[in-house]
Amino acid sequence: MIISLRISKIKKIVLALSVLFFLSALPFSHKFLVENSSNKEPIFHGDTTKQRVAFGCNVFWGEEYIPKMLEVLESHNVHITFFIGGTWAKKNPDMLKLIASKGHEIANHSYSHPHPNNLNKEKNKEEIQKAEDIINEITQVKTKLYAPPYGEYNNTVINAAEELGYPLMMWTVDTVDWKRPPPSVIKNRVMKKLSNGALILMHPTEPTVQALPELIEEILAQGYNIEPISDIL
Repeated sequence: MIISLRISKIKKIVLALSVLFFLSALPFSHKFLVENSSNKEPIFHGDTTKQRVAFGCNVFWGEEYIPKMLEVLESHNVHITFFIGGTWAKKNPDMLKLIASKGHEIANHSYSHPHPNNLNKEKNKEEIQKAEDIINEITQVKTKLYAPPYGEYNNTVINAAEELGYPLMMWTVDTVDWKRPPPSVIKNRVMKKLSNGALILMHPTEPTVQALPELIEEILAQGYNIEPISDIL
């Protein structure tokens, strides 16, 4: 009888401890599920109901080509979105001021160009925030869009951006201009995939600048407007 009571008491203790362990794990489990199991997606295109497209130019290098790029854009009365890297901004404040002074949208491309998928949420937030701070210090512009380096993203990266108020941006058309293909290849890559709301990824390279005049003219000739990314979302 005594042994039976002891066994019953032990079972109750084990059950109580199990319940406590389960309850204590709930917040972690919920957080893990929210951050890692929901299939969150970035933005790959703008509003598809209107005939508008946008260029997004990622800048961590290539400053020698930016003045000419700005001339081409200004001569066609076109404004685009420049995704600026924080360390680049720190080294090239006058160039960044010039971009902003021409009326182009300034957006966020991280501070040091890490691989976002290798970082936890807090490190991703730190990268975004540091870039935002240095860009704001130079231009007095608060960035509103975030394009992660290497086009990397997962739920952790998206959550980090969202917690800082940023939609995470991808692209519809990749010019792959960082490989420096001939200007005609860049133009054809864009025109083959042009559609309402298309987001066109490019970088400041020599063939990109050479391709831009004809590319812009062909896009406009097909009835599209070219606007900053924020304006077509």
